[in-house]
Amino acid sequence: MSAAAMIGRGADLSRLDERLDGVRAGAPFTVIVGGEAGIGKTRLIREFQQHLPSDVRLLAGQCVDLGSVAAPYAPVKTALRALVADVGAAPVLEAVGPGRAALVALLPELAAESGEVGAPGAGIAAGQLHEGIAVLLETFSRERPIVFVIEDLHWIDAASLALLRFLLRALGSSRVLTVLSYRTEDVTRGHPVRSFLSEAERDRWVERLELGRLSKAQVKRLVKSLIVDEAPSDRVLETVFRRSDGIPFFVEELVGIDGCRDEGFVPDTLRELLLARYERLPESAQELLRLISTGGVRVSHALLAQVFQGDDAELDAAARQCVHYGVITIDGDDYSFRHALVREAILDDLLPGERARFHARYAEAYEAAAEAGSRRLAAEISYHWLGAHDAVRAFPATMQAMREARAAAAYATAAQLGERALELWDVVPDPETAAGMGKLELMGRTASHLRNAGEIERGLALVKAALAECPRDEPQYPRFLRDKALYLAAIGKPGSIPLLEEGLEVLGDDGDPEIKAGSLATLAGRFLIEGRTGEAVETAEQGLAVALEHDLPRSASISMNIAAAGRAVRGEVERGLEMLAEARELAEGDGAALLRYWVNSSDLAYLIGDYPEAVRLAEDGLGRARAQGVERSTGVILASNAVDPLFALGEWERGEEIIERALSLDPPVPFTVYLHRARISSMLWRGDPVGAAEALRRVRPMMAGVQAVEMQTRLAVGQMAAEVALANDDLAGAWAEIRGIFHEEHALHPGYAHPGFWVAARVAAAIAVRPHAVPEAVVAEVGASAAEIDRLLAAGSFWPHHETWVALIEAELAEAAEGAGAQVPGTDPVAWRRAVDATERGGVPGFLHPYSLLRLGEAELAAADRTAARATLQLALDRAEAGGVTAVRERVERVAATAALVLDGAHRPVGGEVAGIAGAAASDADAAATAELTARERQVLELIAEGLSNRQIGERLFISGKTASVHVSAILRKLGAATRTEAAYRAGALR
Repeated sequence: MSAAAMIGRGADLSRLDERLDGVRAGAPFTVIVGGEAGIGKTRLIREFQQHLPSDVRLLAGQCVDLGSVAAPYAPVKTALRALVADVGAAPVLEAVGPGRAALVALLPELAAESGEVGAPGAGIAAGQLHEGIAVLLETFSRERPIVFVIEDLHWIDAASLALLRFLLRALGSSRVLTVLSYRTEDVTRGHPVRSFLSEAERDRWVERLELGRLSKAQVKRLVKSLIVDEAPSDRVLETVFRRSDGIPFFVEELVGIDGCRDEGFVPDTLRELLLARYERLPESAQELLRLISTGGVRVSHALLAQVFQGDDAELDAAARQCVHYGVITIDGDDYSFRHALVREAILDDLLPGERARFHARYAEAYEAAAEAGSRRLAAEISYHWLGAHDAVRAFPATMQAMREARAAAAYATAAQLGERALELWDVVPDPETAAGMGKLELMGRTASHLRNAGEIERGLALVKAALAECPRDEPQYPRFLRDKALYLAAIGKPGSIPLLEEGLEVLGDDGDPEIKAGSLATLAGRFLIEGRTGEAVETAEQGLAVALEHDLPRSASISMNIAAAGRAVRGEVERGLEMLAEARELAEGDGAALLRYWVNSSDLAYLIGDYPEAVRLAEDGLGRARAQGVERSTGVILASNAVDPLFALGEWERGEEIIERALSLDPPVPFTVYLHRARISSMLWRGDPVGAAEALRRVRPMMAGVQAVEMQTRLAVGQMAAEVALANDDLAGAWAEIRGIFHEEHALHPGYAHPGFWVAARVAAAIAVRPHAVPEAVVAEVGASAAEIDRLLAAGSFWPHHETWVALIEAELAEAAEGAGAQVPGTDPVAWRRAVDATERGGVPGFLHPYSLLRLGEAELAAADRTAARATLQLALDRAEAGGVTAVRERVERVAATAALVLDGAHRPVGGEVAGIAGAAASDADAAATAELTARERQVLELIAEGLSNRQIGERLFISGKTASVHVSAILRKLGAATRTEAAYRAGALR
């Protein structure tokens, strides 16, 4: 029995109505309804659906419980078939546009209408399914608002979940209200829906409705609505409330027991409660319910008629009894359990032999349906033959289901099915014939599906197992070596290069050209990442020659990509860009090769300072990666390639959104490292040095492994970590982080080295001012670094915007000729004017321009040019504010306040004990700090303000230059200053 009126959910229903009103205005929205079993999620959604206005189109699907491997896109197919039934196949195919072939691959029954021919899933391979479905929803929502419902996410398949992730972002200009539901206790730690929910919570166009239990008053109302012929006693009400815990479904079940009305029998256990109605039915009806429960929460009448061993009259009679007793309901042509909990309780009541027989009937019925129609039912057939303990018949169905999942780009499902087939391999006769391939090939394909699904560790384990079974003279052996190398590299572990070299040795001159070309391209890529540029170019061009000779456009494109990047690093930047364009042409139509093009081209565009183009390329590639179902692998690389140029352009929020999205996918370790490195750098420039240091501390162990095998990561992480240490006034730590740039075994990549040299110059300048803050050995090493920077910089003089980096580095190290900045690195106004002019021309991250203005303003203050300093600092403030460079803005405000300069739009500076982005301390307690100085230190500070060197101060005060140096270090420490200039004007000596 179900209550005629829904109790206690009025506010939730009103919320859904409000969201639908908003969708009508053109703002898509998603509502996620969660709650424990029996709480009323389905009832709420049904009430909402039943009261939808006539102009709203309802498209609904329900996830199917098929054990550990769900059929790909099952709930989505149901919803889309409702759309086809409503408007017809032709309008749907016309609306989907370029995604036509993909939709036909998903819904094969459309093939007759579309005229599409070819291999199943060919359209899907082009990566257009997700876009196609989004276009469908957007197009038809222009005619009528759409309510798109997917229930029971806790059973959702990986492919449907990936589609929902895509739709959350893609339905930006539609009138679609998406309503999802899930059972909270089934979405435990590690469940894929868990990360989806976390990601959705951060979306302002998503709302989660968590349904709570009913209060005692609400339970009383619900009971009274169920018992209409007499008033229940207070004891009955109390009993129902206590035993139901306020869960509506349990209330209904308790009231449905006659004894509950007269305070009689109340079941002692939940199982007894769930089976109470079932056990009152005659055996024929109970058997029918056991049969239905084997088929799922919902079974069509046509399917049930095929598996029921009786005539139509017997089926109708038993079904009518089940409906009358409120165990199942009729929904269109389907029978469905009133609640999934009842189905689960009945399913548990089956005897083992009975369960196997029922599963066999369903498997045979699905096989007949698959042969008679065009729908793909292999996953269902596999599931039921396994339930029937018939491995011989389950095995070919599992293989077919794997092919169907792969054709739909449902890699996670395909991998699960491949693993299931491998488990069955040794228990079926002649598995190779049934599979259409050998065991080693199946292992390789399954590993590939795992990799594409982002499960690289599992893929690596499977490849290792394949190598252990594969003889060295087996043609598959070099392929497995290559795959193992790829997987090791993808998780940031060493060992790829020896494996690839061994594979090429095994192949020799007469080996499979496809494997050889692919292995050469992969080896070239590893050489490039490790900084072995010459070997990378040579190997890539060997791979290109093999690929072109044997008409292998994918390998040719990838090899040319790598050769292009290598040539650019060697100084042939223009030629490298030309080769990338050629690689793009070779990749046309090949999803994997195009993704590799987008990865390399977006990376190079960023490194040469073409930030808008880098963003465009990375986002184009990211869209394709999502569509191809590889967002968690290649897509995350492209996401990280988009983030850095976005930050360089000052689009901090947009970059952070991409990082959040990519990290929510739980990507492999190297890709996670790239994203965290970018995030920490942005935290620093946006004014949170302490938070940046804490974030770095948390992820540092993860970064170390990737740094060990990737030069680019060593350089990028080393630069970021040094900036974090410098901003937190840890000079020794900053030098320890950046010194590695001088000790690389191979030639440095200029795109990473130039920014690194700039940071090294900043650290060296800070240590030169405060030598006593670091060990003497560090002072000596730092002293020799300037010449080394010059030498290494000269080697990269061909790099675009080289002169801009040179101007920045020279400004960090240049000393003013006179005034308070005399003989102090970083105080020469002339050098900083050159840096300001250079950074304004672009080609370097945008935040470096306000930074350079800040440093010029400080230098002008040291030169006692207060008028110029005010104008410069005002411009620095304005540019920092416009570019969202909070760290520079705050630093400008502190400098101006300390020097008693009034700037338009400046806020009162907030004190802190960290150094900040300029590597200089920033405290509001300047007066108190000055008061702590000894009389001698005050004398020294006055002479610093006059621009005297340590030797000159010693001569003036009749002390040694070394003693003067000790006093200077003490002054800097007490004032929290990084430079002599800053100490002087912070103490008021420059006012």
